[in-house]
Amino acid sequence: MDAGTQIFYSYAICIGCLTALGSYNKYNNNCYKDCVYLCLLNSGTSFVAGFAIFSALGFMAYEQNMDISKVAESGPGLAFIAYPRAVAMMPFPQLWAIFFFLMIILLGLDSQFVGLEALTTAISDMNPAFFHTGHRRKILLLIISIGCFFVGLVMVTEGGLYIFQLFDYYACSGMTLLLFAILQSVGIGWVYGADRFYDIIEDMIGYRPFPLIKYCLKYVTPVICIATFVFYLVKYTPLKFNNDMDYPWWGALIGWCLTLSSTLLVPLWMIFKIAVTPGTLRKRISTLCIPSDDLPLTRQAKAVKDVELQIPFNRKESQTQMT
Repeated sequence: MDAGTQIFYSYAICIGCLTALGSYNKYNNNCYKDCVYLCLLNSGTSFVAGFAIFSALGFMAYEQNMDISKVAESGPGLAFIAYPRAVAMMPFPQLWAIFFFLMIILLGLDSQFVGLEALTTAISDMNPAFFHTGHRRKILLLIISIGCFFVGLVMVTEGGLYIFQLFDYYACSGMTLLLFAILQSVGIGWVYGADRFYDIIEDMIGYRPFPLIKYCLKYVTPVICIATFVFYLVKYTPLKFNNDMDYPWWGALIGWCLTLSSTLLVPLWMIFKIAVTPGTLRKRISTLCIPSDDLPLTRQAKAVKDVELQIPFNRKESQTQMT
């Protein structure tokens, strides 16, 4: 489960960051090439980082004559307990400790910038006429930052690590992102249409991407995500602090509420949009799946349709004048 969902955080997919940043690109930007380069760069960076992490953990396991699984566990224990202990064994440990924790701070700030931008862009794009006037977008960003600050402030108290692990296990778990991945792949591959999605990409970059991506979007990705999600439910175990202390029942209840608070918004928003759209159920779904009017491909299709409708009218008008 952890290995299967780590890819979501590694590539920042299903959390809106890439979508928000991509919205600032030009329409004809080669997003297909950007995706390939991003995957290669991310995979290469993770591969090199593995040498730094596991070489240090292997050395500690050898020195302490322990199994590597007992040296450190994943999560905050690895970053703030085990690896700093390994850094302390190096020459000039103070210097390496400064570099290490400076890297942790920069990684956190960088991730926070993108996450805040994704949330701000999503909210402001829902009503651009309001938020893009004056300093309203900056005020929105300030309000979100203050809210995140107070949430983070709770996690640096004496009992903050308990709350942090509750958020990490439920709200930020791979299960939430798996549900988003299932909904997105089914929505784009089947409801919106993979072929229509390919048509828009072709209009943007000038050629159609490799066909394998379409089949992955329609079949491979939903099947793998559903199988991983079912496996998670079968193997689900309640959260334990440091694998030792059980959380109370109300702690698990709060955790599941955190999980569903973001996941349920997707189907609830779908139901809301279907309810407020006029027409029969089939017509409502068909209307909601029409590409946006501001796409060049949509404008071209409408222009061609208007010309096709205008030709019979002109032909009929000319016949009337002749008679």
